[in-house]
Amino acid sequence: MACVLGIDVSTTATKAVLIDETGSVRGVAASEYGFDVPRPLWSEQDPRLWWDGTVAAIGSVLAATGVPGGDVVAIGLTGQMHGLVLLDERDAVLRPAILWNDQRTAAACDEIRATIGRDRLIAITGNDALTGFTAPKLVWVRDVEPDVWRRAAHVLLPKDFVRLQLTGDHAIDKADGAGTILFDLRARDWSDEVVDALRIDRSWLPPTFEGPTVTGVVTTAAAMATGLRAGTPVVAGGGDQAANAVGLGAVEPGVPALSLGTSGVIFAPTDRPIVEPGGRVHAFCHAVPGRWHLMSVMLSAAGSLRWFRDTLAPGEPYGALTDAAGEIDPGSDGLLFLPYLTGERTPHPDPLARGAFVGLTVGHDRRHLTRAVLEGVAFGLRDGLDLMVAAGMPPPTRIRASGGGTASPVWRQILADVLGVELATVATAEGAAFGAGILAAVGAGWHPTVEAAAGAWIDATVAAAPGPNAAIYRDRHAVYRGLYPALSPTFRSA
Repeated sequence: MACVLGIDVSTTATKAVLIDETGSVRGVAASEYGFDVPRPLWSEQDPRLWWDGTVAAIGSVLAATGVPGGDVVAIGLTGQMHGLVLLDERDAVLRPAILWNDQRTAAACDEIRATIGRDRLIAITGNDALTGFTAPKLVWVRDVEPDVWRRAAHVLLPKDFVRLQLTGDHAIDKADGAGTILFDLRARDWSDEVVDALRIDRSWLPPTFEGPTVTGVVTTAAAMATGLRAGTPVVAGGGDQAANAVGLGAVEPGVPALSLGTSGVIFAPTDRPIVEPGGRVHAFCHAVPGRWHLMSVMLSAAGSLRWFRDTLAPGEPYGALTDAAGEIDPGSDGLLFLPYLTGERTPHPDPLARGAFVGLTVGHDRRHLTRAVLEGVAFGLRDGLDLMVAAGMPPPTRIRASGGGTASPVWRQILADVLGVELATVATAEGAAFGAGILAAVGAGWHPTVEAAAGAWIDATVAAAPGPNAAIYRDRHAVYRGLYPALSPTFRSA
């Protein structure tokens, strides 16, 4: 049976997912790798790890399923957003990639705002200059590593480095391109005004394509390395958040998605660019042609629970922790948790923001602390949802949810109560890689549009609905919202 292949180049592993013509996942394989922290707040990775991981993951999934490489009719790519890959004129890597979670570029962000004007930047790109984005990383290299800058000839994002190894072509999709904040959001392409203002050579930037568009084909060398057929089409794909939304069926206005992984994201497709004037909510192109999206991002969502478990309950299963938290009444007996463990993006674009437990007494035990973490993350997500609605998104009644955090029935119910929506889950857990496979299926001609493919392959089932605790959480959220203004002076004095 013919298959498409979705490849997800994440921060910690490359995943390959084989999907047949019915939308069934035939097999999944992953190859893990690490990243480096050469200085505090820095985060870097050798791009060659992504290609090695891709070769290993493809080989593993083909071997495990017995699917011949020649039966793969198209490939879709997705991966971590915002990373900076710099290549010379021979496509050699000039320095380790600077990743999405790197925080070195605060001064570069200030420089971008001063050069372009903050309001003008938001008007063009839909976003403020934040440390995670690609443009500030380029400015940092320009200012701090001039020798690297002089040798640069190509700028790519992580998944597009893998594309280069597969096809020999420099290309990028419009969703990931918008995430660089070098894009004219309305034109769905590079902004000459922004690129020129930042003194970036326009020839460094690759051509941009809609998500399901074929950008090249697998070369003979890549076919020998991976076991795929030379000439197999590779479509543009999308950044991991856009591809994850495709994998959940969030491809049309009115069908938002929630991703509860290390970070927490609320993603809302739109049929026109909608920009939050303060730049506190991201506005990017979708991987679906002719669509855009609003996106709120909190940096430590399920990552907050992982920190809590590793620090205060090492070795304890997550399910045991969250089940025990279900024994505690909503509101955690007055205990609140601020989930800004690695700074924050939405609603406070502040790399200096920090986490906190507030309201501790001798009456609280580990169950209270766990529930406070679950509730604090939900409150942070509600902050982002409120900003999106205020920017012009219709209030949702149902959100499609994915990510490891949604495995907990206790957390799902807290989220439904706090957000005031039904939470629906889908059958596949492969997220972004599955979405990349959907884009490949459209590129292969299996479906006429991304919307048609999602409708045929994805079913959503309601897993939680707002209950009587929603009123309690409205009051607690109001108290939670006062924590950041009260504590922010201490973040800057630490």
